Amino acid sequence: MTESNWSVPETEVVQRVHDHLDSDGTGVLATIVDVEGSAYRRPGAKMLLDDEGGVGSITAGCIEDDLLAAAESVRETGRPDRVTYDLMGDDADDVWGLGVGCNGVIDILLEPLDETYRPAVEAFDAGRDVAVLTVLSADGDERIGDDGNGRVGDDGNGRVGDDGDDDSENSDVPERLGDRAYYYPDERGLRLSDGSSADAWPAEALSGPAADLAERGSADVVTVEGPDGRTLTVFVDGIAAPDDLVVFGTGHDVGPVVELAERTDFRVTVVGFRGAVDLESRFPEAHRTVTTSPGTLDDALDVDDRTHAVVMTHNFVDDRLAVETLLRSDAPYVGLMGPRERFDEMLEAFDDEGTTFSEAELASLYTPVGLDLGGGSPYQIAHSIVGEALAVSNDRTPGHLRQRDGTIHDRVDVDAPPSP
Repeated sequence: MTESNWSVPETEVVQRVHDHLDSDGTGVLATIVDVEGSAYRRPGAKMLLDDEGGVGSITAGCIEDDLLAAAESVRETGRPDRVTYDLMGDDADDVWGLGVGCNGVIDILLEPLDETYRPAVEAFDAGRDVAVLTVLSADGDERIGDDGNGRVGDDGNGRVGDDGDDDSENSDVPERLGDRAYYYPDERGLRLSDGSSADAWPAEALSGPAADLAERGSADVVTVEGPDGRTLTVFVDGIAAPDDLVVFGTGHDVGPVVELAERTDFRVTVVGFRGAVDLESRFPEAHRTVTTSPGTLDDALDVDDRTHAVVMTHNFVDDRLAVETLLRSDAPYVGLMGPRERFDEMLEAFDDEGTTFSEAELASLYTPVGLDLGGGSPYQIAHSIVGEALAVSNDRTPGHLRQRDGTIHDRVDVDAPPSP
């Protein structure tokens, strides 16, 4: 695979999956379902494997080439598989000869990409949170042995927890590796890929973890008792809709912000106020462009608690009108370009008009915008701005990782209540 395909953002991986579903290709979706120890990516990280190679990343490049070979087997059989890579210390050297030593064991689910995955990408495109629930095993672990290449696979029939005969009275009963259902937080219910209710699934036991993980955009393995008394091990993959970043301005300094924000999984909208600039041509990487007036932002934009904003029109009046609207909104981050004294002037103008803001409203304002990285070139400034927006989006206080106690990535551990 190429470096450019490896480094694409998650939003593009999902879009490629969507495009693949609309084509005649035979793709395989690789998803990390469990990690023991340390690894480059966490559960839920995805990679699309097709005839042309791979798109996305689940490690720093240690196993992606081998996954292409494993995916070929899945493509030929049309059945999902689980493979495990042990990259811990000397074992990784013995098996792979790579010297990677990531100190982690990575469990990966490989699935033929078919229509059962369409609800996930359609929810993502619509800005809707969703949890994808995929059966890993029923009454035991389907991984029966090492194949001699550092991988462990299933029993070869793609089924888990039964005798090999498909005599179930209800084909919706989750019993096979890869059986899937969906949870939509706005509906609070479990559904199959065709939209029907997943009555044969232990919905009550799975809905709590699914709702939590969908909102957080995290993933975890959950074990519950199924309606037929069997123990189900289910991978619950919370896919949160991407956060929005709205950039107000049309100057050349907007371009690097748009480019970096899109590559870090923000869905970027560029807003211009004069109409003299072809926004789509100037900012081709933006997800959307809007031309409006500062006084009608409420009509042109839907700003909620997952909308982050950067105001950089370099026009005092336009900036002031945009900031006023944004501070009254639910946006958790409003970054304003310019020195602190400039906002002091804005406050004086607001005060002259009789406009005041509460402490809670002002808490979302970040001015001067950006982290203190010391750089002054356009891309250095853009890194500073996007980094600050990411920190707010991820509920982090920026700092050096060497000063962080504990793991770099928060560990997810969701317990499911017992089924009735």
